[in-house]
Amino acid sequence: MRIEGKPDGWTGPTTVPVSDLPAVLPSLPSLLSTHEVEALDESALLELIGSAERAKSALAALQARASATLHNKRCRREEAGGVPQAQRGRGLASEIALARRESPHKGSRLLGLARALVEEMPHPLAALQRGDVTEWRATVVVKETAVLTAAHRRTVDGELADRLPDLGDRRAGAAARAIGYRLDPGSSLRRVRGAHADRCVTVRPAPDTMTHLTGFLPVKDGVACHTALTRAADAATAAGDDRTRSQLMADLLVERVTGVAPATGTPVALHLVMDQQALLAAPTDAPPSAHEAAAETAAHLDGYGPIPAWLARRIVRDSDRVWLRRLFTDPVTGQLAATDSRAREFRGALRRLLVLRDQTCRTPWCDAPVRHLDHATAVSDGGQTTYAHGQGLCARCNYAKELDGWSHRPEATGTTVRGPTGHSWFSPTPVHRPPGRAPAPAPSPRRSPAETHLAALIAA
Repeated sequence: MRIEGKPDGWTGPTTVPVSDLPAVLPSLPSLLSTHEVEALDESALLELIGSAERAKSALAALQARASATLHNKRCRREEAGGVPQAQRGRGLASEIALARRESPHKGSRLLGLARALVEEMPHPLAALQRGDVTEWRATVVVKETAVLTAAHRRTVDGELADRLPDLGDRRAGAAARAIGYRLDPGSSLRRVRGAHADRCVTVRPAPDTMTHLTGFLPVKDGVACHTALTRAADAATAAGDDRTRSQLMADLLVERVTGVAPATGTPVALHLVMDQQALLAAPTDAPPSAHEAAAETAAHLDGYGPIPAWLARRIVRDSDRVWLRRLFTDPVTGQLAATDSRAREFRGALRRLLVLRDQTCRTPWCDAPVRHLDHATAVSDGGQTTYAHGQGLCARCNYAKELDGWSHRPEATGTTVRGPTGHSWFSPTPVHRPPGRAPAPAPSPRRSPAETHLAALIAA
């Protein structure tokens, strides 16, 4: 790796052997953190921001080259070992995701981007390496040419080579798409078919205990839904309803999807994770004072995330039918109280407890919903069907851990994930304790009446 554009007075090396990069790069964050920027003037600060952005792009290019090379090396090794072609490289995207602290889904996209840049689109890769474009702009170009053949993609690459550094994200994507349409008119139909196959409904948290419910729909269906809600809201307004049009459309959406009007109350299955303080709190659903709020434990609503305890109580009060399952946390560790099972599968209360403890996939940085409950150590290797040895995983991560070279080792405070290269990552067991609250003193060996009652509730 050659260092170019050296400032006046530079006395450092001009090249770094590639074999030294794995040892040099880990020290870069600490090296950069030691530099104070307050002494720089405005011009120097702006120059620093731009230089840092170009350096980020160059590092992204280095990651792309390393990822593509790793994929090729892995596939060649597995080919020599007799692995069928369709199975070569399986699990590699998950390794790259862990190394980059990303989800496995994004790891797949990053590996696909790397292979496309290195193998088919050298000009965006060169621009990225020079710092002339951002990683996202290169991603946009690759994404817009995904339906093209390798030959057509190389043509797009050549035609955009000189223009790409001067284009913004939107114009770069539009230019790549326009060239693709000219080279392969049928690509537009394939894009539509691919998008239609990806239709879905997703939910993600929004501020102030709201959610974003998003439908990715064909244009005719999306417009039809919006038009129907608009007309119904206008009719309600004409009939004297004092809610705004936006409020009416939101309420009508809930009513038409669930079959229950919001004013009636939607049936709720509410899982509340609470500690003993919340268990013994006064049963009020009024918002607490600032002092009370600081000491009150947040509840966890399965499928959404943390909500204020007073809001959880209000949801319970306002719902016509409520299934309330309360789970209690250990006052010392902050972890959910454990149960035990002698079965080989995680079922019933133990399954629900594990899902509520982990909340999302236990693979570091994955964050996908829990789909599988599995043993950290396989039953065939001595794993036990217990709370301590169970973990919630998404389907992808559960399948990945069964591949050669992967292992999950349960420990007292979490699980260590080890990949085929020998690298390991630690996944701590989620702690359900309000931020800033210190652990409670360790309990005495003798159970108090409250502890006995609590154990009976958990075992029920």
